[in-house]
Amino acid sequence: MVKRRPIPFLWTLITLLFLMGTLFLSLVTYDQPPHMALIAASALAALVALLHGFSWKSIEQGMIHGITLAMGAVLILFIIGIMIGIWILAGIVPSMIYYGLKLLSPGIFLTAALIICSIVALGTGSSWSTAGTIGVALIGVGRGLGIPLPMVAGAIISGAYFGDKMSPLSDTTNLAPAVAGTDLFSHIRHMVYTTVPAYVIALILFTILGFRFAGGELDAVKVEQMLVTLESGFFIHPVMLLPPCLVIFMVIRKTPALPALLVGAVLGGFFAFIFQSASISDIFLSAFSGYTSLTGVLMVDELLSRGGLMSMMETVALILCALSFGGIMEKTGMLEALAETLLKKIRKPGSLIAATLFSCILTNAAAPNQYMSLVIPGRMFKPAYDKMGLHPKNLSRCLEDAGTLSSPLIPWNSCGAFMHATLGVSPLLYLPYAFLNVLSPLFSLFYGYAGITIVQKDP
Repeated sequence: MVKRRPIPFLWTLITLLFLMGTLFLSLVTYDQPPHMALIAASALAALVALLHGFSWKSIEQGMIHGITLAMGAVLILFIIGIMIGIWILAGIVPSMIYYGLKLLSPGIFLTAALIICSIVALGTGSSWSTAGTIGVALIGVGRGLGIPLPMVAGAIISGAYFGDKMSPLSDTTNLAPAVAGTDLFSHIRHMVYTTVPAYVIALILFTILGFRFAGGELDAVKVEQMLVTLESGFFIHPVMLLPPCLVIFMVIRKTPALPALLVGAVLGGFFAFIFQSASISDIFLSAFSGYTSLTGVLMVDELLSRGGLMSMMETVALILCALSFGGIMEKTGMLEALAETLLKKIRKPGSLIAATLFSCILTNAAAPNQYMSLVIPGRMFKPAYDKMGLHPKNLSRCLEDAGTLSSPLIPWNSCGAFMHATLGVSPLLYLPYAFLNVLSPLFSLFYGYAGITIVQKDP
């Protein structure tokens, strides 16, 4: 039997470079999904572990443990897919799009989308619930107003993750201080210094971008065509806004996301039966396969032909492939070897904060799960922060600035995959417009080297 021994940093680096190389070939060179690249990288990581004395059973346990972390996300994905299909059939999504087109003008749309998603996510503490309800409708409104969907998705992501990050109801906002060793409200107050400036800049940038579309009269014919098509195909009424309002209210009242979304799906089925005269068979078909729009208006058909349980299967497969790789990397200590190598070169607070931010982003790519990007770097770097006499809220802020906010920007991360499946826009396309998610880590990096808002421990 081969004796187990630590995996050197060089092998960790080779594995990560192989992952990045195969992902680049899949996504950029050949325009293919990243699934096969992740499976190939998992195979290499497993081979490296076997060569260093790890048993196949322990490697398999690491993969299973990694996949287990995603089971909650997978269940939510299933319910979101079902809910979207039913809500379109019920006229709920069409009503949200209809009133959005009536109320929002192109010039203010991106700014309004950012603010609306921020408020909803602050109240619910969930970027996923925000994207799955309000976000789906805003994508439809943006398409109707002729605004590029990557810009719309960037505004939705920026707003949803601002609220998710700053809300005391958010799971990541509670997890980060728990890992770092500080309290929730000290953590939130400390995040204000990096998050609020990034949010203000995002608000200004989306307002400037909105000026490009202020002459929305040119799209008046398209908008009118969409409105008429929606009115003729569905029963449009303010009462149709009740299910999304109920879901948001339930989450604000701390109802777990899964039962809240399930209630929304069931209520949507009831609305489809009562208001749209849909049969039970139609409701089940939309829940399983998604809604198929046959209005003859291409823009409306492309927008409304979506949803259903099966629409989420490719995303679920992606998450399972990605977290299998992440599970191997964690189980075999390769991620720990990476962190230890970084720590050897750290002498000052600025470099420590830079290493923390980099490690969170790298963990989001290598062990593609938002929670792992908080727990693994948090666990690894906490002793270094203590040794330098830095208050743990510095660490918790870094974990959120880089770990929470970079997760939806990586296509194979569970958050990036969810947003792609829900909004229908690739993270690679909306990344340049996710201003808050990009700027907040940069503020954190600048503060680290400049010594701004870096707090020492109390004596």
